Amino acid sequence: MHKWTCSTERLTQPKHTTMKLVVAIIKPFKLEEVKDALAEIGIEGMTVTEVKGFGRQKGHTEIYRGSEYTVDFLPKVKIEAAVADEQVEKAIATISKAAQTGKIGDGKIFVLGLTDVIRIRTGERGPAAI
Repeated sequence: MHKWTCSTERLTQPKHTTMKLVVAIIKPFKLEEVKDALAEIGIEGMTVTEVKGFGRQKGHTEIYRGSEYTVDFLPKVKIEAAVADEQVEKAIATISKAAQTGKIGDGKIFVLGLTDVIRIRTGERGPAAI
């Protein structure tokens, strides 16, 4: 368990990272499959947000009432999950397998270091709070 320390009114964080934040941007219809696959490997806590964006696919063209227009931002789903270091590679492989369609726009996975996690209800910190 880590404690925050106050030094000249500045909070300092614990120095080591034992957790990662795994962020995946996927196609919306793959959400349930990814959620179920993550639950199977023991990752049940996650945040899901509906987002819009584009990458290399650059959107697509549609015709509405006889006029052609470009849809730049495509609907996607962003999944965020705090994961202990020893589960990161398994989480990445699981998301990749469950979200893959083999077509352009399957998405991306980003992995960021987490310095600390705090469970508000109990005050637990670090991996125990995940």
